[in-house]
This record gives sequence, C-alpha cells and structure tokens, in this order.
Amino acid sequence: MALESANPGRPSAEVTSRASAQVFEHASESVVQVRSGGSRGVGAGVIWDKNGLVLTNYHVVARGRRGRKVRVVLRDGRRFDAEVVKRGRSLDLALLRLRDSPGELPTVSVGDSDALRVGELVFAVGHPWGRPGTITAGIVSGMGLMRGLGERARYIQSDVALAPGNSGGPLLNTRGEVVGINAMIFGNLALSIPINAVNIWLAGTKERHPRLGIGVLLVELPNYLHSEEQIGRTGLVVVAVEGDSPADQAGLMVGDVLVGVADEPLDSFEPLLDALARAGDVIRLRVARGVTISEVDVGLRIHGPERAA
Repeated sequence: MALESANPGRPSAEVTSRASAQVFEHASESVVQVRSGGSRGVGAGVIWDKNGLVLTNYHVVARGRRGRKVRVVLRDGRRFDAEVVKRGRSLDLALLRLRDSPGELPTVSVGDSDALRVGELVFAVGHPWGRPGTITAGIVSGMGLMRGLGERARYIQSDVALAPGNSGGPLLNTRGEVVGINAMIFGNLALSIPINAVNIWLAGTKERHPRLGIGVLLVELPNYLHSEEQIGRTGLVVVAVEGDSPADQAGLMVGDVLVGVADEPLDSFEPLLDALARAGDVIRLRVARGVTISEVDVGLRIHGPERAA
C-alpha cells in the first residue's frame, strides 16, 4: 500500500527533487564543449540561438594559434567547426557561429541577473576535467564591480565549484535560467559575468561608465585621520591624476587620500567603484590633504551611449 504524504497540500521532497532535476537536465542540453588550440583550449559554451550561435569566454577561443579552428561539440556528440563572429577581451566574452547548419538547436532560458540576491542558490554547468554536463551548486556570496574582468566590469561572486572546462558555461538560478557566464576562479570563489551585461554586449551598446581619471592604492591611515567620524582605518592614496580628467578639474592631486565617498568610509576599492556605478553627474568625495579633511564634488565624465567618450 502506497504511503500518503502527511501534508498533501505540499509536494514531497522526492517530487520536488525530480522536478529540479528535469529543469537542469533541460538546461544542460544547451551547454556545449568548445575546443580551440588543442587540449589546453577546452571550455564550455551556451547555445544562444537555435540556428547555431554559441556564447563562450574570450579566453577559451584566444588560446589557440592564429588560424586554428574552433570546434564545438554538442551534447549529443555532434561536432561542428565554428567561426568567431564577435569577441571582447574586457568582459571575457566571445560569440561563435557554427559553420554547417545543425538544424534547430535547444537554447537557454535567460533570467534577470539584477534580480539575484546574496545567499541565493545557483548552479554551474560545464565540463570540468573533461567530464561533460557536470552540475555543481553553491550560493551567491557577492555582487559588484571588479577591475580584474575589465575596467569597472560587473561580476557575480559565488562558491560554486569550477574547474578547467567550466569556463564559458552557464550559471543558473533555481528555475534553470541563465543568470551568468562563468569566467574564472579567484581563490576559492567563482566569478561569473552577469547575463544582463552579456545582453548589453551582444546588443553592441555600452553601459554608462563614470570615471574619475585617477590611480589609487589602498593604504592604512594614520591615527589622527581614522579617529575622525565616518573615517575607517584605511583609505585610497592618489598616485596618478590624468590630465583634464574629472579628478584633475576638481583639483585632486597626487598624494591626496580618499577617505570616504557618499558618506561612507573607504575600506577597499569596491565602495568607490560601486559609488561610481550608482552616481549621476556628480560624486562627493572626502579627501585628506595633510591634516585637513574636506569634501570635494567631482563632476563625472560619462562613457556610454548617452554621452561622447
């Protein structure tokens, strides 16, 4: 005799698990293997269009020697030569087109990376160490901006397990929607390119990128500075100022120390980058010059479709 659920209004854990497995099985059908430059240039990719467009990482297809063919292996084992139709080093993205028509292909379901929250469960699909269709799980541990993926490029930080062969594969939410493209391992953390940034890149537009025009280093502040209200133990010392930049026009100088932005202390580079990403035409900085602390309003020069570079 079959046992009935103690709470028939809720699905059993087994049913829920099976439904989740079906979701990720379907998503895995859209994940391919990308080979370029022999055994070293092996990664993953996502079928972006049913007619044969594949999205992957720039570094996956850039490893091969000039003239080396890129080959894409589908989930069912079929192999196709591919050409690179678009590539971008700063976001580590490349778009491929299969040379021979493979027929209608399974495509990914695309989610909204802006809706991700820290603590949310995510999944990576790829071919780590040559094992096709491997799925690993983790949680989103951070979101923000990072120089390592290009100037002020956005990223998703998670603790999903990645290994060689995962690059270019999808990061999925619990609905099986692609919310990021896995790009690199940083210590024990995985960094993925948000799918909303990917869509902007594919559309050929640029995000608005405010810039100050300075070079900075993280330094520990002397006691007389970090004892002030709303100032932490570290700051960013200005080591270079670009001529005619917003920082130059605002009067910032080499040797100035940025100790706050938008009423928040600067304990790392990220608060400054995040504040720039959110800023309008002006950003307010707290600047220490010698023993004097002052507030400086910097008019920002915007890079992107709304204004000329």
